[in-house]
Amino acid sequence: MSVTRIATRYAKSLMELAQEQGKLTQVSADVITLSEAVRNRDLYLMLKSPIIHGDKKIAVLEAIFKGKFDVLTMAYLELLVNKGREAYLPEISAEFASQYKAFRKITSITVITAAEMSDAVLAELKAKLIASDVTSDNLEIVTQVDPELIGGFVLQFDNKRYDASIAHKLDELRSAFSKNLYIKEF
Repeated sequence: MSVTRIATRYAKSLMELAQEQGKLTQVSADVITLSEAVRNRDLYLMLKSPIIHGDKKIAVLEAIFKGKFDVLTMAYLELLVNKGREAYLPEISAEFASQYKAFRKITSITVITAAEMSDAVLAELKAKLIASDVTSDNLEIVTQVDPELIGGFVLQFDNKRYDASIAHKLDELRSAFSKNLYIKEF
């Protein structure tokens, strides 16, 4: 079975269980913390290791997260280890975050600019995106700075990309001039 299918199924089951028990917000926070923790190389390698027995992995996870995570999240982690799916925790947590955003109708937007955006400009951009009906009313905006854009911005969301940067416009001009459409041929 592919990693995507495994991650989708396990994330969906956790999502449904958390909704059933009314713990979706807490479980979502736990999964976000878990996905950040799994970025730690040692924890990641321990979870991926076929040599380390499941009991040891459960003990390590309990030592790190017990008391901080909801009982449902801890039981879910134990289930993953018992089923031998702990190696897929990064993928499962990413898929859970994606399903959570879809459930809550949260649109994630990445705005890349050449210089840091002010709060006023960011608020104006958010208002225009909400008014456009292209996004939902709940926006999660991530800003990035890329000086190579020279000016303008790049907007990314829902597998779409709107590039209004000066660097992109210069590339388009360079491409058009390389075709020599402006030279009359005899």
